[in-house]
Amino acid sequence: MIVTLIVVCEVGFWVLLAAGLFFRYGLRMRRTGLALLLLEPLLEVVLLVATAVDLDNGADPSWKHGLAALYIGYTVGHGHRTVKWLDGHAAHRLAGAAPPVKPPRHGMARARHEARIWLGTVVAAAVAGALLLIARWYVGDPARTGSLESWILVAWRAAGIHGLIALSYAVWPKKAPREDQRPSPAPDQRDVTDALAGPADRDAASCGSARGRRSG
Repeated sequence: MIVTLIVVCEVGFWVLLAAGLFFRYGLRMRRTGLALLLLEPLLEVVLLVATAVDLDNGADPSWKHGLAALYIGYTVGHGHRTVKWLDGHAAHRLAGAAPPVKPPRHGMARARHEARIWLGTVVAAAVAGALLLIARWYVGDPARTGSLESWILVAWRAAGIHGLIALSYAVWPKKAPREDQRPSPAPDQRDVTDALAGPADRDAASCGSARGRRSG
């Protein structure tokens, strides 16, 4: 049941997000769209309550409960950033707003951007770990909660790997392309025509222009 509920919550997250943005910008019903977006956290509450009820009914803690904790943690750590990113693109596409600012791609600015994303992963690991510790305390049987402890290690291992990747952007910052390596702008069509035309063609065109001015 828990795995099914996780799938339902994941699908519901994207359905509510798409519906909220469509009402907010497509139909110009901002209050309705905002209400749909505010329903997003309820999905995590439902999943959390269902997990607690499942444990209270005597279910053995397993990978399903660990996965539910990781899903809730990820939503807390990265859900707001995902919604904000999609909201900016929806406002641009559907409401004519300015295009969203693209994240930096080079130098220490890129490193700081990656560090902020990594902080979201740290929050996700902390939330998942806290929920798993609460579940362990709730069950109260160390012999049955070994799998929950392993999921805590999974959460922090993922945060550590992500941290190393984010750190690499600071240790080896990506350099912006030099000016002489950037592609030159396309020449104007008139310049191409003049370059292809021979001297006789250019003289004829000049004489024609002069006759036109005299006749005028």
